Amino acid sequence: MNDKNIGVAVVGTGFGKKIHIPGLQAHHKTQVVAIYNPDLEKAKLVASNHNIVHAFNTIEDIVSLPEVSAVTISTPPFLHYEMAKQVLSAGKHLLLEKPTTLTAQEARELYHLADTNRCRAMMDFEFRYVPAWQLFAEILADGYVGDKRLIKIDWLASSRANPNRYWNWYAQKDKGGGALGAIASHLFDYIHWLFGPTKRLWGQLYTSIKTRPDSLGQFKPVDADDTCNITLEIADGTPCQTCISSVTYQGRGHWVEVYGSKGTLIIGNPNQQDYVHGFKVWGSQNGAALAEIPIPDRLDFPKVYSDGRIAPFIRVVDNWVKAIEIEKSLVPSLREGVCSQLLMDLTHQSNLTGTWVNVPDLDDFLKNSSSVSS
Repeated sequence: MNDKNIGVAVVGTGFGKKIHIPGLQAHHKTQVVAIYNPDLEKAKLVASNHNIVHAFNTIEDIVSLPEVSAVTISTPPFLHYEMAKQVLSAGKHLLLEKPTTLTAQEARELYHLADTNRCRAMMDFEFRYVPAWQLFAEILADGYVGDKRLIKIDWLASSRANPNRYWNWYAQKDKGGGALGAIASHLFDYIHWLFGPTKRLWGQLYTSIKTRPDSLGQFKPVDADDTCNITLEIADGTPCQTCISSVTYQGRGHWVEVYGSKGTLIIGNPNQQDYVHGFKVWGSQNGAALAEIPIPDRLDFPKVYSDGRIAPFIRVVDNWVKAIEIEKSLVPSLREGVCSQLLMDLTHQSNLTGTWVNVPDLDDFLKNSSSVSS
């Protein structure tokens, strides 16, 4: 009997080809049976190169295929809502890339649709599955730092630092582009995971590179943010200062520092080429010098890939498969996707008003239909 008993369709051939296909093909319970690209010839080429039987250029064809019981979506964010809506309406399980949608209202609708149709929907918030982050979470939960006094997060990348990098959807705010969606969506998820709900926030969004050349060399305006300064107040009163940028040549990378009454705990990665490989954890208590804390073997990936994103993605898939098998949603589900998207919407609102913005209780937001300006 074939152990790969969950037929999966991969929608999107950018990140989908780099991460989703190899991750799903490596997992012992998932089989990639179909691929989607709006250009059918491109879809057929990817399918041929990866031994995938079916290639389609419509979501209707994907969800109509009997062999497909689950779908992953890794298209640009402005396509997420309509595609995910079709997938969930067809009763297919969903694994969705971040950012969830363009608005928290869209994300909330998908959350309820998944619940109504008993679909197991999961977000690819892969930091939850990286060994160093799992160690960091364990030590933090054990009370290593005592009462938290300050959380400081820097995520300074150079991926968009070259002003000649092509203009595309990433440069357009209304398409879900910018550092807020690409980077802060992860950050908002792990802040909630590690530190709890956010009470209020204040955000400033900047566009440093105002134009970029399109594929024909014509310069077009950029209105999506590339740098964000966001201050959050966690529900327990802890201040959390964040600085995010995708345009920092030789930026220091990704660091989370937690300072408390008993000590300090830090996780960091200076790697600009791979945002998963390279994380280490350091700690200090009672004023001692910082020292690296080894990652225990029990948290290690069974296999490490040249692209650091594949191994944690396989762990996401493993959790998704488990949710499908036990017929119960597991974290991070669309609930966590709504939470991240809500904080992004409120950051836009704060940037527009120049004021602090209160964050509604997530359960209350999921229950009612009130809107959040963005």
